[in-house]
Amino acid sequence: MKTMELILTRSVSAPPEDVYDAWLDTKAPGSPWFGIDRAIVQPVVDGLFYHIVTFEGHDWAHYGRFIELNRPTRIAHTWVSEATRGLESILSLTFDPQGEGTLLTLRHSNLPDDDMGRRHNDGWRFVLDSIAALKGR
Repeated sequence: MKTMELILTRSVSAPPEDVYDAWLDTKAPGSPWFGIDRAIVQPVVDGLFYHIVTFEGHDWAHYGRFIELNRPTRIAHTWVSEATRGLESILSLTFDPQGEGTLLTLRHSNLPDDDMGRRHNDGWRFVLDSIAALKGR
């Protein structure tokens, strides 16, 4: 199966530590687990996550494991769902200082190069738009 990679960036008006922490906090807007009815998230290396997103009348289960956690510079975890066609894709995030804020770069690799894989672009844009609203403390 042919695969592809998405790369998206956002400037966030908060320091890298705050953006990193928000990504892992299921109660923080901008976290991929925010607003999910039931999310299991174990943010330690080899820790697992599981959640279901209801979208367009369909329940989409998502699974993964954390493979790198280097606060406040980098997070990497796997990402598997029906939309990845069962492929274990890799999501990596870097948090680079940008003035008093952060340049967040999201790289999602090993996605199927098809309509389902490309739909991740819209999903991650929604998440990044939410986290971009985060303000420094």
